[in-house]
Amino acid sequence: MLTNLLIIAAIIVAIKPVRYMYNNFLPEKFLHKMVKFWDKFFLALIWVFAGVTVSALGFIIFHVLSNGLQHLAIPGLFSFTPSPGVVSLVPATISTLIMVALVLLIAVPLGILSAVFLVEYTRTGSKFVVVIRSAAEVLSGIPSIVYGLFGMMFFRVFLGLGMSVLSGTLTMSIMMLPLIMRTTEEALKSVPDTYREGSFALGAGKLRTVFVIVLPSAIPGILAGVILATGRVVGESAALIFTAGALLEPRIPGSIMDTASTLTVHMWQLSNYGRFMNETYAAAVILLIIVLLLNALSAFVAKKFSKGAA
Repeated sequence: MLTNLLIIAAIIVAIKPVRYMYNNFLPEKFLHKMVKFWDKFFLALIWVFAGVTVSALGFIIFHVLSNGLQHLAIPGLFSFTPSPGVVSLVPATISTLIMVALVLLIAVPLGILSAVFLVEYTRTGSKFVVVIRSAAEVLSGIPSIVYGLFGMMFFRVFLGLGMSVLSGTLTMSIMMLPLIMRTTEEALKSVPDTYREGSFALGAGKLRTVFVIVLPSAIPGILAGVILATGRVVGESAALIFTAGALLEPRIPGSIMDTASTLTVHMWQLSNYGRFMNETYAAAVILLIIVLLLNALSAFVAKKFSKGAA
């Protein structure tokens, strides 16, 4: 520990004379070449990291599609009334869409309105805002299994909602709320103050300025947060196992108080048994298609709002 501190101290002490020599004794041409070299080096580094990221994503998509597309024709895979021993993805797919719709219906308005309050209606540097932002960041980093245990103890046991769609929806809404709130807050901050000042100059009130000028301008950023939240809802399993249910043969929920298994939970159940791996890969393809469609829909809406704001 002492050795590390001495090394850090020596580096700090040596920085000033090195910087003085760099600024006063090295030729200008040499400095120019060094700057160009480091620019090219870091640009190459960025391309390498981007290539690794895209390659990894492409490999995952290729692996899922190559192993799953060929199994989409399994008999009974898309049957609304599956028979015993036959795996059907329809109930889990419908349960997933219901869960996504309900979570967004709860979390998006609450998250956006909370962000509007923090950005537009509170004092800059307020301790209350600092506490809320810190709490949101902490909640964003909590593992989903912790949310699942909380949902099980509070919604299932304490409130008596049982293993149901409602318990899973409320648990996932709490998970999504910090993410939507923080991304919306950053999107609102990115809107230039001249928009607000111009609206006030034309006689518009605070509320009208926020909902007519500021929010439409921030829609692309807000939708980015909604896309992330939606992807997490679609891909979540740990929290839903404890709250919504995990059935090997799921059924379409008749109400929000019924048990339901989403696609990810259903995939977990199928892979646990080991003899339904083909159906698991097929479910992964359906899950991938749902996420891509939701992203495309969000991008389309953001584009429309961007044109309207322009």
